[in-house]
Amino acid sequence: MNQRLPLSGVILAGGQGRRMGGCDKGLSTFLGRPLVAHVRERLAPYVEEVVINANRHLEEYRTLGCRVVSDREAGYQGPLMGIWSGLLAARQAWVVVVPCDTPALPMALVPRLWQGIGEHDIAVAHDGERAHPVVALMRRELADDLATALAAGERKIDRWYARHAQCYVDFSDCPEAFANLNNPEQCQVLEQRLGNGMPTESR
Repeated sequence: MNQRLPLSGVILAGGQGRRMGGCDKGLSTFLGRPLVAHVRERLAPYVEEVVINANRHLEEYRTLGCRVVSDREAGYQGPLMGIWSGLLAARQAWVVVVPCDTPALPMALVPRLWQGIGEHDIAVAHDGERAHPVVALMRRELADDLATALAAGERKIDRWYARHAQCYVDFSDCPEAFANLNNPEQCQVLEQRLGNGMPTESR
């Protein structure tokens, strides 16, 4: 049985989708459903709420039954702006952040991040070869420091994370689950792999 944790989930869907021809990536169809719907189902069983950070087609995102929040500042300023906007909107003290273009995320992503964070402020998923900084669990109270960093011009996630006590959580048993989709060809390849039974559940 899934257990809800004292977390808010934030899906980052506010980008311009430039490598996808400017489309709203989160609403792109993948296996018959919007990409964002696949990501939402990875979070929903474990969190108290799912918030979608989007800057276009807000009503379409709301049909998923989630609160939708736009970037606090206009201009498509990158994922740190989306994270900050999500932290400010979150109702729980802890927030798990994921991108909208990773439809094969581990079903057990949330509890594994929760179990792995320990006394740290930020826990980042690591697939055994590289970290995935936009797949992370963090304290909501970091919002004030992030506001300060953004005001100073910071837009690099890694540099902001380095200001805080962070750790990596090992997902080397399922590295393929972190595939992110940046063009239609990658979508087709992952659809075929999932159709052939590629495992996405991490245990």
